Amino acid sequence: MARTRRDVLKGAAAIGGTVLFAPAALGQQFPNRAVRIVVPFPAGATTDMLARLIAQRLSETMGQSFVVENVGGGGGSIGADQVAKAAPDGHTLLFHNITFSTTTSSLLYAKRARHDFDDFVPVSVGAYVPLLLLANKDVPVGNLKEFVEYARTSSTPLFYGSTGPGSIMHLMGEVLKRDTGIKMDHVPYRGAAPLVTDLIAGRVQFAGDQLSSSLERARTGQLKPLAVATKSVAMPNVPTVRELGFANLELQGWNGFLAPKGTPQPVLARLQQEIAAAVKHPDVQKRMTDVGAEPSGSTPAEMNDMLRQQVAQIRPVVEELKLLVE
Repeated sequence: MARTRRDVLKGAAAIGGTVLFAPAALGQQFPNRAVRIVVPFPAGATTDMLARLIAQRLSETMGQSFVVENVGGGGGSIGADQVAKAAPDGHTLLFHNITFSTTTSSLLYAKRARHDFDDFVPVSVGAYVPLLLLANKDVPVGNLKEFVEYARTSSTPLFYGSTGPGSIMHLMGEVLKRDTGIKMDHVPYRGAAPLVTDLIAGRVQFAGDQLSSSLERARTGQLKPLAVATKSVAMPNVPTVRELGFANLELQGWNGFLAPKGTPQPVLARLQQEIAAAVKHPDVQKRMTDVGAEPSGSTPAEMNDMLRQQVAQIRPVVEELKLLVE
């Protein structure tokens, strides 16, 4: 039977409708099984705690389990590499922090990287966590500027600790040495917990990490807060590095989700929407703010802009200082 022009147009409209609405349907059908969230650091640290907090809420609201898996090593690069090579369907995510910018830059500089920044697409920043610079409580200084003067005249060797080679504190420590001419030896640790323990004991005199790792110890006087890299709601009376004259140390600490390159846009949009809702939940917000984290839920575009600016700031410094991940 011959088809009329109206029949043809009806068919075209039906096909067009299928194409138009398929992406939206894809987002609504996601997830169709458990979602794996890779945290590229040991359990118990700030990034792990935030990942589990958000994952629990997502499991409750999205109808599937969001399971956190700790894959440490290589300054976070081993876990990141697993996600870069995973199927780009939204069921494997990376929950990383600012160290993503330093370690990836370092590995690219050393020509040892198994992935690049472009192997990931940003999903959303779960929370911003300011970076906090600290001293042992017996160091006779009150802020970072005074510490630099103390270091210039100290007759005993000084040591600074970081959460590992290529970490953000490794970068900040070397930048501080470069900009001020002070002498300190770097002592890398396998995570924040042993670093904080040795800082309290005085085995290292200076250190820093995400504020949440040492907030309570700073508040109770076990450690001496010297500066924050960006203004902190949790510690409003601690000056920023810029206010003290160390603008090169101004870096935005973050913890956020990334997905493998090629993850469909509707899936990214659904994830961002649910993450934003999760971090706005009153219980989640309270637990975050209690540890000095500042809930975000940014869009992929906002996270992408932040990352590009940060990498543009960090990568040249990594190369200048020859900062290597071991």
